[in-house]
Amino acid sequence: MTKPRGPYAKTSSKRQQIIEAALAAYAEAGSRKVSVRDIAQRVGMTDAGVLHHFGGREALLTAVLAARDAAAEERFGAFEARSAGDFLQVLAANASTPGLVKLFVDLAAAAAEPDHPAHDYFGERYDRYRRRFAEQLVAQASAGPAPDGPVPDERAGAVDADRAAEAAWAARILIAATDGLQLQWLLDPRIDMADDIRRLADVLLNAPGGRDRPAG
Repeated sequence: MTKPRGPYAKTSSKRQQIIEAALAAYAEAGSRKVSVRDIAQRVGMTDAGVLHHFGGREALLTAVLAARDAAAEERFGAFEARSAGDFLQVLAANASTPGLVKLFVDLAAAAAEPDHPAHDYFGERYDRYRRRFAEQLVAQASAGPAPDGPVPDERAGAVDADRAAEAAWAARILIAATDGLQLQWLLDPRIDMADDIRRLADVLLNAPGGRDRPAG
């Protein structure tokens, strides 16, 4: 692949420099708010100069979260290949950067507006997480104890469909709980987010009569 040259290469390089500065600013901020000026000062630019490279503050912050996801892929492996344990490690690692957790929580709420720059980013991200969690839950359920007696061929498809619907429901609940726990953790850092989600996953997988829940 040909490397970009000229003005485009300079713009791409500057964007990356700004994103890295923003990641560092949020990682070091703790519960303190990070302003565009904080980021601009790190790269020796004006606020307007920084925003020029992204088209606005919300687009800049969306790029910062996307870069955090990319960094997690480098550290914990490709998203599609992650195990449940990998996701718990990501959640535990997030506890070291409360500024980025707060940015995620704040931007996720704002992104509910269809015209928000982060709307598509969050929509695609939640879709990926739901599908990946559901796949893992189906695989784990399939590896569990076999049902009492043989399953007739005509029922096998229905069993698989029920299992998939149950996994999709559990995936939604796990993601919702994760988002809610991040907010609670910002208010009370004593909460162990990864352990709470692990325990919830155990309950969802092992609760008696779990497969009788509605799939909607």
